[in-house]
Amino acid sequence: MSIKKQYLKSKPVCKVTFCLPKEAARSANQVNIVGEFNDWDVRATPMKKLKNGNFTVTLDLEAGREYQYRYLIDEKYWENDWCADNYVRAPFGNSDNSVVIV
Repeated sequence: MSIKKQYLKSKPVCKVTFCLPKEAARSANQVNIVGEFNDWDVRATPMKKLKNGNFTVTLDLEAGREYQYRYLIDEKYWENDWCADNYVRAPFGNSDNSVVIV
């Protein structure tokens, strides 16, 4: 699955649906999306677990920007988005952050 983007005509906002596939979720009970859009708050944006095992969430993001983010699985494991628009080196640790461009 990929990132779905729906731009609104009425305002400069893009509805972005993020999906972490079951294969990446590692039989998770809980996944949160954490990024610049929620001040990297690990509890601010929980994702919904679907019957097929994927996790999903839709966010309204300001258009014309790029946002760095990652998935936090069961409050222990960090995972990047396999379908991100780009990747950048994270300022902390030896990892990359996913990037969505809207």
